[in-house]
Amino acid sequence: MPKAAIYARYSSDLQTDASIEDQLRLCRLRIAREGWREGKTYSDHGISGASMMRPGIQMLMQDALAGKFEVVVAEALDRLSRDQEDIAAIFKRLSFAGVKILTLAEGEISHLHIGLKGTMNALFLKDLADKTRRGLRGRIEAGKSGGGLTYGYDVVRTIDGNSEPERGERRINRDEAEIVRRIFRDYVAGHSPRAIAVALNKEGISGPSGRDWGASTIYGNRQRGIGILNNELYIGRLIWNRQRFIKDPDTGKRVARPNPESEWVIHEVPELRIIDQDLWEAVKAKQGEINRHDTPLWRKNRPKNLFSHLLKCGCCGGGYSLVSQTHLGCSRARDKGTCDNRRTMSREKLEADILHALQARLMDPDLCAAFCEEYTKHLDELRRQRNAQRESNERELQKVKRQLTEMVDAIAEGAPVAPVRDKMNALDQRRQELEESLETAPEAPVVFHPNMAQRYHEEVQRLIESLNTPDHRAEAAAIIRSMVEKIVLTPAENGKGLTVDLIGDLAGILSVASNQDRTRVESELSVVETEKQEAMVAGVGFEPTTFRL
Repeated sequence: MPKAAIYARYSSDLQTDASIEDQLRLCRLRIAREGWREGKTYSDHGISGASMMRPGIQMLMQDALAGKFEVVVAEALDRLSRDQEDIAAIFKRLSFAGVKILTLAEGEISHLHIGLKGTMNALFLKDLADKTRRGLRGRIEAGKSGGGLTYGYDVVRTIDGNSEPERGERRINRDEAEIVRRIFRDYVAGHSPRAIAVALNKEGISGPSGRDWGASTIYGNRQRGIGILNNELYIGRLIWNRQRFIKDPDTGKRVARPNPESEWVIHEVPELRIIDQDLWEAVKAKQGEINRHDTPLWRKNRPKNLFSHLLKCGCCGGGYSLVSQTHLGCSRARDKGTCDNRRTMSREKLEADILHALQARLMDPDLCAAFCEEYTKHLDELRRQRNAQRESNERELQKVKRQLTEMVDAIAEGAPVAPVRDKMNALDQRRQELEESLETAPEAPVVFHPNMAQRYHEEVQRLIESLNTPDHRAEAAAIIRSMVEKIVLTPAENGKGLTVDLIGDLAGILSVASNQDRTRVESELSVVETEKQEAMVAGVGFEPTTFRL
């Protein structure tokens, strides 16, 4: 008896787990009627059939290729997918795995079902999207909510004259409205969005969706009309259709696309005004003054230091950045107030300590020699295995060519072609495979020289000197950065200063030490088993790549 798996799904328009149970129950009855063995069940809850980014369908596809069942049973084809391309891909892969699809609505699925039902499902999705947009536009023009919750308002549900629930009404939330007015007033008074966010977080005031406040939540994007300071609903203007969302076919994620202003739907709702016009215009004037310069503010203030974006806070995991002209501090402690690490460190001192550690403390000559010896032994064994396989392929290739020559000679002497045609084709295909394998066989890996520790120190010294040369600074800085995975700064246990943990990047360090391209080094490291590599890095090969300054 074939083994049958079950797939069930409900989308966002059927928000109930009972739907899944109903589908499973009906599918089990069909399996019992067919006399099949019941296998594993797969399901996705509250996920649209227009996306393949579903854990249930992905696991089903994986188990099908592993041969865990012979039949997939579902309520209908649109449970598997509503997208034409996706349903065709599912059918193709299941067919390749020898798995049939049977649905309660359509029966056993064939290529005809894939073509017709796939088209119908795609049209259904388009029609559903159009109807949804029409309904939302009608709600907006009636002054109601088109979906989503805006900070400063509550969504109210009422009962109409026919005793039917009426949704989409908004009313001002007094507490949140006062926070909105405070944000506008503070911004006009000269406080930055970052400072405003820190103050709100310190007071324990929750932001939109209950999360912490951040600078981007307040400032947003003027062109897209997002962010507290740009939401025109606060001045009684309800704007809809600023942007549309398109699903990325590769990732399944929605991507925003701006709509032309001519397609916007604008409705005046003066009863929802929170910010008076003078305060609104003062904010817009201040935003215009900041953005008036040719160079954007974010680019003008972006740090360009040697170890930018590699510095991490040991308390919260956030980044360390300039908090003054000379000192570095935790970004989350400064921007959001959600981290207690207020310790700072001089940028110049930190860079000097890290450069000294890279040059003087990372590689010990004796340990490097031991590493090279162990690494060479392992690569010699891999090279021996490769060479043995290559010699075997060369012998087989010569044999195949000899057989092909003999067959050609026999045909030339009058032997019938038909009996040997298939065998000649198979031999010729094998010849091509062997020749391609020999041509693309990887070269024997380059073994690191035992004296690479000395070379490493010389190269790092040269790079440090190049940092003071304007023509070569950028190149030298990039190479130095390649040797560092991250730098963690944690308040010292004695309460004084910071402890700095430098975590090195093995591939970057070895590329400098051996004077090889980083890509080549990564390729060589990849041939070493994970267990062997870890033993050499943390054991006899190097000092641990994490060390404390």
